[in-house]
Amino acid sequence: LDWWQADRYCEQHFAQLVFEPQDSEQDSFSKLLLSHHIRGSVWIKERDSVLHKTKRRRGHTVPVLVFRDKTDTKYVKVLSDFPALPAVTVCAHLQWDTRTPEIATIFSYAVPAFMNEFQLRGFVDEEGFVRFALIVHGHHSPYLPVFRADGQWHHFCVTWQQENGTWAIYADGKRRASASGLCSVGPSAPQAIFGQGTFIIGQDQDSLGGTFRAKESFSGNITDLHIWQKVLGAEQIEKVRSCWVVEQDLVFEWSSNALEVESTVQAVTTQLLCPGPVEECRVLEVGSSGFRYASCLQPLPFICLYSKGAYWQLQRAQLESSHSLASRVNARAVRTVIPDSVFRSDVQDMNLSVALDALDVLATVLREGEMPMLEPSDLLAVLQLLKQVADMEVQEGDELEMLEQLGRYYMEVTELILEEQNTRTWSSISQVIRGPMAVVELCDRMLSLLVPLLTAERTKITIQHGNVGLRRVTVKNMWFGYGSLQRCLSSASAVSPDVAASDGGQKYLSTAVGTAVISSTLLGDYQEISTSVRYRLQHRAQVPARGCDFHVFSLFLLHVSPDAGGMWSTAGCSVVMSLPDSTACFCNHTTNFAILLQVYELQQRTTKEELTLQTLTFIGCGVSFCALIVTFILFLVVRVPKSERTTVHKNLIFALAAGEALLMFSELAKTNQVLCFIVTAFLHLFFMAAFSWMLVEGLLLWSKVVAVNMSEDRRMKFYYVTGWGLPVLIVGVTLATSFNKYVAAKHCWLNVQSNVIWAFVGPVLFILAVNTLVLLRVVMVTVASARRRTKMLTPNSSLEKQIGTQIWATAKPVLVLLPVLGLTWLCGVLVHLSIVWAYVFIVLNSLQ
Repeated sequence: LDWWQADRYCEQHFAQLVFEPQDSEQDSFSKLLLSHHIRGSVWIKERDSVLHKTKRRRGHTVPVLVFRDKTDTKYVKVLSDFPALPAVTVCAHLQWDTRTPEIATIFSYAVPAFMNEFQLRGFVDEEGFVRFALIVHGHHSPYLPVFRADGQWHHFCVTWQQENGTWAIYADGKRRASASGLCSVGPSAPQAIFGQGTFIIGQDQDSLGGTFRAKESFSGNITDLHIWQKVLGAEQIEKVRSCWVVEQDLVFEWSSNALEVESTVQAVTTQLLCPGPVEECRVLEVGSSGFRYASCLQPLPFICLYSKGAYWQLQRAQLESSHSLASRVNARAVRTVIPDSVFRSDVQDMNLSVALDALDVLATVLREGEMPMLEPSDLLAVLQLLKQVADMEVQEGDELEMLEQLGRYYMEVTELILEEQNTRTWSSISQVIRGPMAVVELCDRMLSLLVPLLTAERTKITIQHGNVGLRRVTVKNMWFGYGSLQRCLSSASAVSPDVAASDGGQKYLSTAVGTAVISSTLLGDYQEISTSVRYRLQHRAQVPARGCDFHVFSLFLLHVSPDAGGMWSTAGCSVVMSLPDSTACFCNHTTNFAILLQVYELQQRTTKEELTLQTLTFIGCGVSFCALIVTFILFLVVRVPKSERTTVHKNLIFALAAGEALLMFSELAKTNQVLCFIVTAFLHLFFMAAFSWMLVEGLLLWSKVVAVNMSEDRRMKFYYVTGWGLPVLIVGVTLATSFNKYVAAKHCWLNVQSNVIWAFVGPVLFILAVNTLVLLRVVMVTVASARRRTKMLTPNSSLEKQIGTQIWATAKPVLVLLPVLGLTWLCGVLVHLSIVWAYVFIVLNSLQ
């Protein structure tokens, strides 16, 4: 098959054309193919490029100039007045005479002051490539290969601009050569190509409009030559290659009436297929492990690649199939509409009549509803048929009534396979087709077949069945009403992990696609045009119950492959307005859209409770701050003997006091973005330092309980690195990696909507876990020591007294060490369960 047929064959069989192997995989891949007796050339897909085949390869009838053999007489003069050209683009279709490899002049432009003002020359090298060179003001670019001398039609464009002397040569839509400095006289004296010259096709001018030499003449065919007084971009060149004329700054448009043709030059009319039939695709040479390009229309072997999961699901679906749908459809149609196996069906180049009959029969069988649920093999067979119909090309002369009826049957079949009873079937083929969003892509392809229905009198078409519809105008619209697609589209498969968000203060309940799924595409000259769009969708998901809130996200579907299901994302979209019953969104692109509702349980706190919590927090922080300052002063004034413990205590007091002071006044910094950022960074630093010194307190206790072989000086250096170095490192790394999403939207604290909050929560949880182990060890040692002391001092004491002594021995270190080790912060984990825990958390941390 040719490349397009091979790619379509794999896609229709739920696979993909094999990709070009990586350098490290080439030898093993080639050996694998040889072991299966596969040799020669094989079609493959390039990893970093996408081939775009127009839906209909338009026939373009043009006059062709035939230069048979190299002579000094054959020429064609362009009858056009040329202005001065500071920039220029020349494009044409060319067929090189493979019998003449010598240097040839494709065109030459001469002015009275200079004969070699602007030229394009070429020759065939020893490897069979046509090499082009551009001449401007007599300055010559190097000869560089642009396409193979294979006797086929090739499209080329050459561009030049006086600024920096930048030039480029394109062939068959790809840039083959480019550089700067071609006749760049310098910034002080740049020169444009002079105007009022003579443009000759097929000859080099040694005098103005004449004196030709046979050895420099062109032999071959040329057509569709256009000249612009500007440099065309890659997209515009691709448009020209597809036979669409770029009107802006066009100096000469190809026309027989604008040419002076020498009598021996033959002028014929031919039909080009646009884009040109020599579009090149990637080929693997099995055995040599080499790669090359070949005409995409050349028939070659190919390999379809399945993922393991998809392949085994397909095999299981075939083995477990009863073929009930296929037998019913084929019996009613009296021919094979649905094959017994999706593996064995051939590529069907359907015509309108065959497609209409097939969908008519299929819709009738599905409509009768004798099968309560489609089997996996049935669903795959239907999708395969829908793919074949969507890939169909409408021919001139096809009846438009039949085309519109085909659209109606297509929508009906689509609606029927999305019925609720088929939800489990969609799940059972999730490795083959990742969700029913593949149907959206198929309907979008089907939409483009309806172009011939549009006329000056009929400016829009609407086809609807149930909850699924198509509308085809200059803007292509499609919708899947709530209740069709959503029944088969679980929230887990619909939403990517980065979309899900929580504000940290609410309990997540559920996620749902809460509206219809719509698709919008703007078309110009049958090509998609990127543009922004604003839309409003009505919520159809269940309205959140009282006491619940919902977050709204504007979503679009990014297609990974036609069968991969895609991935929902919020990139490029924003919510303009959100109401309980609808949402308005703005997106900077057109594609598939829907609204995602994430439902959260509201915290049942009254305004009075919130005010009470804020007041208690401020009072608690104030009391704690004052107590910490007094304690710090006492350490300095009373002259407590210097020791590891007092040093650790002073550092912990300083870090905790600084953090609580900033926390009390952080609300005042909310209005100033820069100040709020600075306050957040220092809050992060000081509270992280406070917890680091709490960790040091735990390590110090451990060193007293368990013998540690380390000198006091070395221990203090380690404590300072842990207490201050670790927080500085954590804050620095967080700022460096998450600078733009560091601060929360409404508070001067870390952003809980992103992963930044874990730069604080993660280390804190680790420290609390370590200190919990330390506390348990201290309690065990204390209880054991109390038991021994009791036996030694009061061996005859009662059992109740011994138990009381041990309880006190346990409670005393717990009460003393809980605030020192920061374990009262564990109450913060329970705050979301009840407001009581919020009060407990504030009170306990006020006592720290």
